[in-house]
Amino acid sequence: MKIGDLAARTGVATRLLRYYEQVGILHPFRSSNGYRSYGEPAIERVLQIRELLEAGLTTEMIREVLPCLDSETDNPGTRHCPTVKDLDGLRRQLASIERRIDVLQRNRQAIRNYLSAWEEAGATT
Repeated sequence: MKIGDLAARTGVATRLLRYYEQVGILHPFRSSNGYRSYGEPAIERVLQIRELLEAGLTTEMIREVLPCLDSETDNPGTRHCPTVKDLDGLRRQLASIERRIDVLQRNRQAIRNYLSAWEEAGATT
């Protein structure tokens, strides 16, 4: 698929897709005329990149960790990934992600409780 198709299917602007290529976290195929071409796996890759960015990782961290995430899928027993250089930064990001997950879980439960109370109150009137 062409870059415009990938942009449409992922909701990510073509400018950002080109930037991901420039920083080395997205790797299109190049046709003989120089056009970018992406396979179906690029859709998941772009969505994964977006999620990692939203989680607070920098593009540098993403470039280091992506090969590790791929190898985790292929070999869940993998314990060491030599591409990761900034382990302390990755640990900080993990702690930040875990804090956000805790907050989200508490908020989810509070909203569930609110909706449940609202629905019970509505059922009795």
